[in-house]
Parts: sequence; C-alpha cells; structure tokens
Amino acid sequence: MKSILGKSALLVAFVALSACTNPNGLGGGFGGGAGAGANGFEPGSVSDPTSPAYFQQAIGDRVLFEVDQSTLTNAGRATLTAQADWLITNADYMAIIEGHADEQGTREYNLALGARRANAVKEFLLSQGIPSSRLRTVTFGKERPIEICSNEACYSQNRRAVTVISAGLTS
Repeated sequence: MKSILGKSALLVAFVALSACTNPNGLGGGFGGGAGAGANGFEPGSVSDPTSPAYFQQAIGDRVLFEVDQSTLTNAGRATLTAQADWLITNADYMAIIEGHADEQGTREYNLALGARRANAVKEFLLSQGIPSSRLRTVTFGKERPIEICSNEACYSQNRRAVTVISAGLTS
C-alpha cells in the first residue's frame, strides 16, 4: 500500500510539473517561471540533477539482492556505478547505506545479513573513487520492510541496500 501511495504521489507531482512546462522553451517572461533556476528547473526538485530527489528517482537509490546473499548482481553494479558518478559530480553530499533483509530468518541473522549488504555497496562505491569519509553504513535487518506479505514478491523487494543522500555533512 505504501509503495502504491508513493508512486501515486510521484505521478501526480510529475503530471503537475509537466503541466507547467513550456514546450517551445521561450519562457515568456523573466527567468523561466516562479522559482525556476537558471537551468529551468526548480532547485531541489526531481528535475534538478544535483538534488537528492533526482538521485533517488533518476539514478536509483537501491540495489536488490538474492536470497541469503550479499553479492552484488549485474543490475546492482550498474546502479551503483551511476550512484558513484553522481556522488563524484556532487561532492558536497554524504551517503548513508542502509542494509535490509526479508522477514525470513532470525533477527540476529538478518541484522548481520543487512550489514554485509550495506558493506558490499560501500566497498563497491569505494572502488569507484568515493572517499570513505563520505560513506556510512547501517543495518536494519528485517526491521524496516517496504513490502509486507509472506510471498516472494514482497521478500524480493525487502532484500535491499538503500543509499540515502545527506547534504552538507562532509568535512
């Protein structure tokens, strides 16, 4: 339910933003519209390539894992390569990598598995040139599912690592 509401909100926001777009690109006034930046997008919005919202939606903030695994998939490595490129370009941001697991198994096992998943992401980002001072890891195990049901469709979405972007925390 939560993901449906999130997708619905994103769709409504996209439609609202699309309605404000001037297809001929002439602007029709001073500066390109209320609140628009020099590049024609709202700073901090999903269309701002330097914003955490853009990172989450356009780059992708999560990678998924197979059952009982902390090894990155090819799709995961592709997402993380894009994350690394974004982090290199946007050096004022820090990343907190959250490790998660599905509801199967004990709390202790899943906390350890979540930690291994977060660490796998961190190691990959380090290998791409992101300084360790900009990366932190945390594990939630099975404590923060995004899908709740007892079938593979839900389990597969909960086996993840999520990269959360924070501004102004680098030293």
